[in-house]
Amino acid sequence: MTPNATADFLGRLDFAWITTLHIIYPPLTIGLASLLFLAEWRWVATDREHWYRLVRFFERLFIVNFAAGVATGITMEMAFGILYGPFSQASGPFFGQVLGYETITAFMYEAGFIGLMIFGWGKIGRGMHLFATFNVALSSSLSAMWIMDANSWMQTPTGVELKDGYFQISDWLAALFNPDVILGFPHMLIAAIEVALCFVIAVSAWFVLCRRHAVLFQRSLKYALLALLVIAPLQIYLGDGLGLIVAQDQPAALAAMEGHYHTYNQDGSVDTSWEVVGWPNAKGDDMAWSITIPHVLSLLETHTWDGKVPGLDSVPPQNRPPVLVPFYAFRVMAAAGGAIMLLACWGAWLVLRGRFTVERIVRHRLFLWSAILCGFLPYIAIWCGWWVREVGRQPWLVYGLMRTEQGVSHMSVTAAALWLAGYIYFELIVWGSTWYFFAKVMRRGPDMDSPVVQGGNQHLGELDAPHDGAPSYVRPI
Repeated sequence: MTPNATADFLGRLDFAWITTLHIIYPPLTIGLASLLFLAEWRWVATDREHWYRLVRFFERLFIVNFAAGVATGITMEMAFGILYGPFSQASGPFFGQVLGYETITAFMYEAGFIGLMIFGWGKIGRGMHLFATFNVALSSSLSAMWIMDANSWMQTPTGVELKDGYFQISDWLAALFNPDVILGFPHMLIAAIEVALCFVIAVSAWFVLCRRHAVLFQRSLKYALLALLVIAPLQIYLGDGLGLIVAQDQPAALAAMEGHYHTYNQDGSVDTSWEVVGWPNAKGDDMAWSITIPHVLSLLETHTWDGKVPGLDSVPPQNRPPVLVPFYAFRVMAAAGGAIMLLACWGAWLVLRGRFTVERIVRHRLFLWSAILCGFLPYIAIWCGWWVREVGRQPWLVYGLMRTEQGVSHMSVTAAALWLAGYIYFELIVWGSTWYFFAKVMRRGPDMDSPVVQGGNQHLGELDAPHDGAPSYVRPI
């Protein structure tokens, strides 16, 4: 490998590391903000204390995750200019503006209301605090929309043309509403809700298993499991629809995901076999070994018995993506999604059987341990799903318009290695700190002793008129 090729590889590896570590935080922020709003709404509507205690406890975990997401997100935006300078310059007319919209309509919007949400307890009315929580949830979802729109445009670039080294916008609506984002954004948004539900389930199951505040967390465990029973199959349905879009607009990526090398069999019939597991051969033109099931690939991708799915042999060799990563990442993602749905069904069955009372659920240790481990599954699914999208798009940075080697910054091997080491160190510090503060909040547990804050009853100060007539500010004691 030449020095330039080594530097380019290190730069791409660096950005892969940055995005992989960053993406574990925003989905929980997005999903947990929505769940906090719903729980606080129930407290305001019913005045039941357990809703208040749950909101205040999970809000502390939310704050830790939010801070980690901001830290790694700012780092990732810096990395665009450092590691992908030519791409950042060329895509500025669209990509840069979309990220600017995200900053104005989501990040700044969220920053304003999150202060009220965190520090407004007792200082503003309950209705106003609920409004602040709603706006945090809305703004975080808007942030996801803009980020997914930018990434989806890289997958299915419409409404632009590459002229004189710049992506010039010919149709803003076509660029914003590109084919991938139509289902790509809902798929990611539901994934965020799924992450948050599994997070609440894992945390609640831990407290129930340890018999700490079991009455309180039995409620959140039950509600989250029943919600997951709806969200998990919905996510699978959206994923299937997104797969059909990939089949239409990125046939090479789909072929890599499925390890599908040949469109036709040797006898001329359509190859409908689905590769369950396998391993590419040394030449990269077929599977060295595999376990296949006839007709399943056609059923999955065309919803017909013998529909034709283009194989990698229909794509020029220089335009074929790597197979191993998207092939296995896709299967791990699907397996994680299926396991989450099975856990939701298990929990619903326990609820229907009347076994979800505090006295009985603590005896189901296998279920509780499964629920705790389930907290990691959506993260694995998101990681694998993101690797499928990014690796499956190769060798294109902007599909069909700009190749990755054209968009990556060309720096020395020493510079690329230093940036990689620096980003690895920073991301690990953030990751370790997040775990530390999560554990600290968990050890402390929910505050069950402080009085319920009703809102708007804490004085910020008052103006008194002293004897000389000059007003002065008196701090409350």
